[in-house]
Amino acid sequence: MPLRFIPIPTAVARALQSGSPDANGQIPERHISDGDGNPCRHCLRPVPKGDEMLILSYRPFPAPQPYAETGPIFLCADACAAPSDSHRMPAIFDGVRDVLIKGYSPDDRIRYGTGRIVDTAGAEAAMAAIFEDPAVTYIHIRSARNNCFQCRVERA
Repeated sequence: MPLRFIPIPTAVARALQSGSPDANGQIPERHISDGDGNPCRHCLRPVPKGDEMLILSYRPFPAPQPYAETGPIFLCADACAAPSDSHRMPAIFDGVRDVLIKGYSPDDRIRYGTGRIVDTAGAEAAMAAIFEDPAVTYIHIRSARNNCFQCRVERA
């Protein structure tokens, strides 16, 4: 099944890069990337070592509700481009052993039974299997270690 990997919206990234408050109402923190484990959720590439990055709270849902998880993410401090090929597993997963995947319904609720930690190499097949459930509208890929949101996945 063809998949589409979706970063945070460009308008949201630009607002945060311009100093707009995050999901907690705080101004994003500015730090320097150590080049290890700082995946930008907009360009879906690691923030290069020595580059300035933002650390902020993000809620990848349209509105607060009981299932709308909020958590920390990294973002390039300067404007970056969203990936041009959204049908390929993003570069932020290169060298990542495993990921947490979870399916969500049209009302942005977790579809119970879809959450699992999978080997990154087999993640696309695991997500295709989750999408066999017609009640699943989209999937989040999250960090298997820290539950941080990485990107959204939809049927292509």
